[in-house]
Amino acid sequence: MIIAAETHSMVETQEKKLVTIASGKGGVGKTWLAITLSHALAALDNRIMLFDGDLGLANVDIQLGLTPRRDLGSVLSGSHKISEALTRYEAEGADKTGFDVLVGKSGSGALSMIAKERLIGLRQGLIQAASQYDFIILDMAAGVDSSVSTLANHQGMNLVVVTAEPTSLTDAYAYIKLRRMRDPQADIRIVVNQAVDRNEGNATFETLQKACASFLKFKPRLAGIIPMDANVRKSIRHQSSILNRFPQSPAALAVNNLAKNLIATARREV
Repeated sequence: MIIAAETHSMVETQEKKLVTIASGKGGVGKTWLAITLSHALAALDNRIMLFDGDLGLANVDIQLGLTPRRDLGSVLSGSHKISEALTRYEAEGADKTGFDVLVGKSGSGALSMIAKERLIGLRQGLIQAASQYDFIILDMAAGVDSSVSTLANHQGMNLVVVTAEPTSLTDAYAYIKLRRMRDPQADIRIVVNQAVDRNEGNATFETLQKACASFLKFKPRLAGIIPMDANVRKSIRHQSSILNRFPQSPAALAVNNLAKNLIATARREV
């Protein structure tokens, strides 16, 4: 019984290393945030894996200029283990900060077409892999289909990315509602992206929080506000992390703060 309890505790600790980056709708900068947060955490001496969980519209490799030999498709087919399908991203500059990426496979079909048992197996594989990392960042497909909820169903944090657009808020609310239905204790926090200023960011968060409080009897916490920054588009166009090209830009500094807060939260929960 003692061994079983210790094993359960160890698995729970590993689960808490998973951080889902989710959104109700596309176009809110979810993948950009997943990449930049992974880089920021790695630069703070953390071992990081970035998981591209969208087979249909995977583009982490494109944004980082990677040419992977293997991808998530080979893991799902059973031909390779997660550890065998990773691609290393090495950042530019003298320090060569890097992290591992499990690349998705764009155009190969949505995860929703994959049997739930295989998705559960994939999630368990990620939890097991977490023993080798400080954080695994899961960049999920936009939306609330069963594949997203299955992979996001873990004890780690859920960062829900929203913008001030009404459709972004309503779709984010739908994701939060579904996630809370699956797990009433889910750790859900909000990242407001592309905010014109701090006031708009706070107003966007408060609108979503009030809706959750009124209809779900739950108040998500604010994880961070990322300002509108033209350097984001420039870095994506150059297939480079913004922390390489514009490390002192407003968006880069905001994600760095988010990474530090994430580390502080993880340390408090140990």
